[in-house]
Amino acid sequence: MTPLLQFVVIDDNLAELFLITEVFATFSTQVTLVTYQSGEAALKAMQMPRAVCPDILLLDINMPGISGFEVLKTIKADEHLKLIPVVMLTTSVAAEDIVQAYSLLANSYLVKSTHFSSFVQQIESLVNYWTTTRLPTWPAPVEVTTTLSIKD
Repeated sequence: MTPLLQFVVIDDNLAELFLITEVFATFSTQVTLVTYQSGEAALKAMQMPRAVCPDILLLDINMPGISGFEVLKTIKADEHLKLIPVVMLTTSVAAEDIVQAYSLLANSYLVKSTHFSSFVQQIESLVNYWTTTRLPTWPAPVEVTTTLSIKD
């Protein structure tokens, strides 16, 4: 039996976390959900020795303390965490936020729908996508080396 897909959500807004928890409850046969109200709390938990990495991280941008961008930057710089797929889940449609997210190596950028039924469809699509594309085990990070040669 395939283990459940583990999502971690980091969002400081309690109402948003409640909504996300309710929506994910409809997929409880496919996923588990862990939520954090701050980037600091999530990073502390994920950076503990022998911490289990989530399969997917859903990350809000605008949070007090450290922002979602700072969390993303920290995750992608950490050897143990850098392979976690990070989906920015936010209400921001600002082009500069989208560019910054991808510049910091976000795997995807998803604007939260303001309509409940559309939001449920967004989460359903996320769950379906990641359950079909997940790796059965975590890969070891591969060091990429490139050699550039210019020939006349």
